Amino acid sequence: MSSILDFFADVIAGELDVYVVTFTLVAAMVILLFLSFPMVVPLAVGALIGLVHFSGIDPGVIVQQMVTGISPNALIAVPMFILAADIMTRGHTAHNLLGLIEAFVGHMRGGLPITTCISCTLFGSVSGSTQATVVSVGQIMRPKLLQAGYKDSFIMALIINASDIAFLIPPSIGLILYGTLANTSVGELFIAGIGPGVVLAIMFSIYCFIYSVYQGDSVTVVEKTTLKQKVEAIKKAILPLGFPVLIVGGIYSGAVTPTEAASFSVLYAIIVECVIYRELSYKDVADAALSTGLITAVVFILVGMGQAFSWYISFEQIPQDLLAPLNLEDASKEYILFVIALAFFVGCMFVDSLVVLVILTPIFVPIVADVGLDPVLVGVMITLQMAIGSATPPFGCDIFTAIAIFNKPYMEVIKGTLPFILILFMMSAMLIFVPDIALLLRDLAFGK
Repeated sequence: MSSILDFFADVIAGELDVYVVTFTLVAAMVILLFLSFPMVVPLAVGALIGLVHFSGIDPGVIVQQMVTGISPNALIAVPMFILAADIMTRGHTAHNLLGLIEAFVGHMRGGLPITTCISCTLFGSVSGSTQATVVSVGQIMRPKLLQAGYKDSFIMALIINASDIAFLIPPSIGLILYGTLANTSVGELFIAGIGPGVVLAIMFSIYCFIYSVYQGDSVTVVEKTTLKQKVEAIKKAILPLGFPVLIVGGIYSGAVTPTEAASFSVLYAIIVECVIYRELSYKDVADAALSTGLITAVVFILVGMGQAFSWYISFEQIPQDLLAPLNLEDASKEYILFVIALAFFVGCMFVDSLVVLVILTPIFVPIVADVGLDPVLVGVMITLQMAIGSATPPFGCDIFTAIAIFNKPYMEVIKGTLPFILILFMMSAMLIFVPDIALLLRDLAFGK
């Protein structure tokens, strides 16, 4: 009992002990989260407590670090990709991509779920956002899947988890932020994310086929399309498919940087949706720009405050002291990748994935450099864990997006997620033991 009292006395006195500081910061942040404060408040309070109560440092450092966190030029690509995705989400792009996939695989056993999975992958290459993919693909495919006889729990789990592929397929906002934080080439990260994204889409598609076979005659398939309908679907999808070609092809060829590709993607989206399809008016583009401004402000405030919090705990070497018992300096690369994956997965289960990225990445970057791990492989692994966390109970953001757009209770939305989460864990294990899944394309593209 006395030891507990002594511990809390140290907390009150501001004793600069790693366990005292860690307990105080975590407790304060958890309490504020349970009181429903937005994530930026717990981060700010945590940084203030550390700076003022424990270290006696001028709290003005927070402002300096916030500015530092949002200063890298690579972050300019974030609002550009968000705007391009918003324009295409409001337009006809999702319908045309879905029509293309359904025309070729919709008539197969499990064709509609496989269509959903592949469409999430393709739309991820347009939006770079899991939540945008849940909304765009989910609203179109869920009624079709219900009509075909699939259980709603399976449908929602499929949409939530297949949308995670958008985290890996360029343009991924997670990869951009990781590249900025870890000083790693965003272009290399984009190319490296393609392999795991495609493999994950194939694994999900195989599960959809097996599930459909198991369901037997209780689910139906759509009528096989004619050659003429297939050609028509290809024509409609050519322009949306130009979007990933512009990004990946431009970066692969060295013609543009990721930031320049982001700028071109906005122009391309406006031309496609406003001039060619004529689905959107210029007022719609203005509304998309306003929405992008609001989203970007939220993201950048989180990134900036996360940088301030991360700077403080790094300044006091708290992560190094906490990780010391794991002896990571002498551990194998596979073990270190496992520890990184576990840390990000657990963090993203409870806290917004971008915040976890900003806080944890600077902690592991020195360790990755010391043991000679490829930072691009680490970035893809971290991004995959962000994807898993966004679809995993209790607080995965994609779960709450599905609750909002499908108007379904929490337990019903998460009911069918377990098989997909197991597949995502398998993908993580494959990246640890077969890193060429991510690095092969990168090496071919950049001559490494």
